[in-house]
Amino acid sequence: MSVHVQDAAAGPNAEAAVKRTTHQVGSLKRKKEKGEKIVTLTCYDYSTARILDDANVEMLLVGDSLAMTVLGHPNTLSVTMEEMLHHVKAVARGTKYAMVVADMPFMSYQADPIEAVKNAGRFIQEGGAKAVKLEGASERIVGVVKHLVEIGIPVIGHLGFTPQSVNTLGGFKIQGKTLEDAKRLIGDALRLQEAGVCALVLEMVPVPVASLITRRLRIPTIGIGAGNVCDGQILVVDDLLGRYSELTPRFVRRYMKSSQLIHEAVSAYAADIRSGEFPNNDTEAFGFPEELVPDLALLFEKLV
Repeated sequence: MSVHVQDAAAGPNAEAAVKRTTHQVGSLKRKKEKGEKIVTLTCYDYSTARILDDANVEMLLVGDSLAMTVLGHPNTLSVTMEEMLHHVKAVARGTKYAMVVADMPFMSYQADPIEAVKNAGRFIQEGGAKAVKLEGASERIVGVVKHLVEIGIPVIGHLGFTPQSVNTLGGFKIQGKTLEDAKRLIGDALRLQEAGVCALVLEMVPVPVASLITRRLRIPTIGIGAGNVCDGQILVVDDLLGRYSELTPRFVRRYMKSSQLIHEAVSAYAADIRSGEFPNNDTEAFGFPEELVPDLALLFEKLV
């Protein structure tokens, strides 16, 4: 299902109202069918959500990567449901058109299927997300996917390098490099599609393997480190903007050096304060009626 709404930015005097699609599961699937690429980014806060939504990003993933980029943890395993829910709510409030997806954090769905349903439901009901994302394709995970889809919660899958399994995978490693591993990935992708996932993230997968999976599936694939053969792409927004430097994957393209720009802006701000240039009393502060200044001086004398 997709809904068309009039963009308020067009204004009442615009020659033609600009129509934008409110993206949901159906509109993303139609983009695959038309051969149109799907633009996806991670997002963690209201202000960034408004900017990305205005830039016509089709899907915003509130990723558990916020454990690293926002909270300063060394990996994604430490972030909690409550922390994730807090950020999902903020992103949903800043979004009109993009499909907001909530990453299910580590141990929020792996151990107990009932707890998985409750947590996924919170992201939809309380958080305002339109779908949730789960990693892996074990029998237990596939069962959770089926149940969530049956009760009306759209699910996005995630295969290849799955960050929540970093300890069992032995670090940040490419997946599907052998024929056996490639066969397993393809089988897992088909099982997830059969279970009802509406899209599939492929992370750090060799291009030929990602291409074969993309051609075999009816649902869109979203690549990150899987080449341009996928139906769409996703990057961590802090990587794209050059705000996060602790990890520099091969597949990241930095489109700006915002950490440098922020540093320069803050340094200029500090210099203006120390020199007395900021704030400017005439243009950046508030005056007092001149006729009352003498009385103000008398009041001060009485107080002291």
